[in-house]
Amino acid sequence: MAGLPVYRWRLAPKGLATFRQLRAMGLRPAGQPVVAQLERPRRQRGPLVAYLYRIDLARPIRPMTPAKRAALAKANAARRICPECGHDAGYRIPTSLGMCVPCADAPAQSAA
Repeated sequence: MAGLPVYRWRLAPKGLATFRQLRAMGLRPAGQPVVAQLERPRRQRGPLVAYLYRIDLARPIRPMTPAKRAALAKANAARRICPECGHDAGYRIPTSLGMCVPCADAPAQSAA
């Protein structure tokens, strides 16, 4: 994001936090704009950037309602069903595969 101050890793001023740090404090950004960037150096692919928010403008995390909990459970259950074989995989199917691991490995074994 252009025009934002950029701070090096571990050198951000007090009063600013990343999204994960806010979550650990039981807070959320609550629609506030990003005020700065935190840059962590990486050797091969360039710097890793995290956005910083003001802690004083953050609000408490909304509690999980029973309806939200039920909707989340239903969505996670749907992601466990393999579209190829129709079985419950016992884990959330990776989006990179699009099917359970045994179904993804089956064509590779039959071609060999």
